Amino acid sequence: MKDPRDYPLFVRGDRTLLLETDHPRFDEARTALLSFAELVKSPDHLHTYRMTPLSIWNACSAGVAAERILHILHEFSKYGVPPAIERLICDYASRYGKVRMRQTAGELVLETDDSVLAEEISGVESVRKLLLDRLGPVTFSLRPGDRGHLKQAMIRIGYPVADLAGFASGESLQISLKTVCRKGEFGLRSYQQEAVDVFHASGTIRGGSGVIVLPCGAGKTVVGIGIMAATGNCTLVLTTSTTAVHQWREEILDKTDLRADQIGEYTGFEKEIRPVTITTYQIMTYRKKKADEFSHFRLFSERNWGLVIYDEVHLLPAPVFQMTARIQTKRRLGLTATLVREDGREDDVFALIGPKKADIPWKVMEEQGWIARAVCTEIRVAMSEKERLNYAVAPRRFKFRAASENSEKAEVIREIIVRHSAESVLVIGTYVDHLESLAGELKAEILTGKTPQKKRERLFNDFRSGNLRVLFVSKVANFAVDLPDASCAIQISGTFGSRQEEAQRLGRILRPKKGNRQAHFYTLVTRNTLEQDFALKRQLFLCEQGYRYEIFDEEDWRNAGMSRAGEAHYAIA
Repeated sequence: MKDPRDYPLFVRGDRTLLLETDHPRFDEARTALLSFAELVKSPDHLHTYRMTPLSIWNACSAGVAAERILHILHEFSKYGVPPAIERLICDYASRYGKVRMRQTAGELVLETDDSVLAEEISGVESVRKLLLDRLGPVTFSLRPGDRGHLKQAMIRIGYPVADLAGFASGESLQISLKTVCRKGEFGLRSYQQEAVDVFHASGTIRGGSGVIVLPCGAGKTVVGIGIMAATGNCTLVLTTSTTAVHQWREEILDKTDLRADQIGEYTGFEKEIRPVTITTYQIMTYRKKKADEFSHFRLFSERNWGLVIYDEVHLLPAPVFQMTARIQTKRRLGLTATLVREDGREDDVFALIGPKKADIPWKVMEEQGWIARAVCTEIRVAMSEKERLNYAVAPRRFKFRAASENSEKAEVIREIIVRHSAESVLVIGTYVDHLESLAGELKAEILTGKTPQKKRERLFNDFRSGNLRVLFVSKVANFAVDLPDASCAIQISGTFGSRQEEAQRLGRILRPKKGNRQAHFYTLVTRNTLEQDFALKRQLFLCEQGYRYEIFDEEDWRNAGMSRAGEAHYAIA
């Protein structure tokens, strides 16, 4: 007879899953659950996951069938799986691919094998207005320009479309990967090659477009370059900043046989359109007045692109979603470390960019040595009497910033820097005035959104070379900054409960270190304030990935010292 004590999971009828963190099978169960469920809460002893339609459709797109999901639930459940949940999972999974989009005799059609579903589809106003003629009992014609809009409408009524209509060839561009780059021998790692292969697969529901999810430091840019070589087409790359544009260009030149004159930068400084063109989301969405058109959207049609790459796709601005809906004939690749979007538009990423193609857990990458081992520590800092009083009487909308700018954090920052005196240290924060004040007090260099591009690159180069050991950075360094030698990050403030920001900031220090050194990620939080509450939300994504936050009060951290960092008084698993 089954002994419940041998199993770590409660499967509930409301689609939530409760996982015991102290159970010997916790790690095994967590890894399995992440293939089809989302982490919702992570208190000390019981983690809560939720199965959603999108989490199951992403699982299906990655080849995890309903049968496999049910097997995992039965494998770990203490008391079995409620029959209603089994039916729900099978229902959600069966919807993936039930409605298909194809090219038939030169015409774009929407089809299903279910005549009742066809009637339901044709009765929904948001869908019906995008359909042209009814070609048969289960087939409809539609305009090519409505391909993306229809997929958005369909996923919102619970039926994701399997887009099998294919892609335009685009302008050909022969790209070969080098076997030697500036760091020595070069070749795609096994997981990078698998990501390239699964994206490039054609003729199936899974092939042609979609999102690759890899940890920061695992080489998402290299995967993008590998896919460029596999598709062999002119490529448009959209990324987050001019710094990222330069890094993409350097990586492409370093790892492919493309010449410098084949790669264009389309930024506020240059407007080059070449076979490979790299731009930013900011320039694409620029307009002088709110009522003006997005004039730079013309870049999407300036060349016959065969591939569009969306770097950090979780940051894709709403206007670019609108344009992406119109270019569904082009292959589309999303790259990200986390599919978490603060605006909740993950379904639009699924519909317009494509489903998740590859997602390798961070801890798996760490165990295989592809990213650095990270120790995450939260230090709760007390406020001075004066600042406590100011915090207490401040309106709620100002309390978070007041706690973030706690002056007592300065001494803790100084102590961490001393403890890591042999390492390169990033101090990351949100509020520029506070960062500038601290950098001045500690006589350190600072980089913010106001820093000119040439100075940014000089600071980054000095930091990489070791000439600069401590660098203060604002939110501009959250994304696409290549700092391979950074091994310690001190987060002094964040954007409320942003999980994706937490993941990106940890990613600044995850590239493998010489001598297999650990990376250290500190978060300074003002004790007993709103900042402490938001910190728990920020940590959610990294807890889902298997990281453990050790939590200290300031005095206990000082007493414990670095050698006892694992003996916190309380911790989040």
